[in-house]
Amino acid sequence: MKSFEVVVTIENKNFINDPEGETIHKDLILKGGYSNIKSVRTAKVLKLQVHAKSSLEASELIKKMCDDLRIYNPIVSNCTVTTLT
Repeated sequence: MKSFEVVVTIENKNFINDPEGETIHKDLILKGGYSNIKSVRTAKVLKLQVHAKSSLEASELIKKMCDDLRIYNPIVSNCTVTTLT
C-alpha cells in the first residue's frame, strides 16, 4: 500500500452567510486598501495521511469517513476531497 495525502475542504454553501469571510473582507482587506477584492469566503481544511492501494481508493475512503462520521453538515456545507500524492 502507498501513502497518500488527502485534503478535505469544508465550506458553507453559497446561500449560507459567511460572517468570518465578511469580517475579513470588511475589516482587513477593504481597510487595507484592496478595494478590487469583492468578497471573501472562508473554509476549513483537514489534511490526512492515508494508506491505500490508489489515490481513488484514498479519496473514496476519506469521503466515506466524512459522511459516516458527520465531519460536516451536508445541509449547509460542501465537502471536497482531493488527493495530493
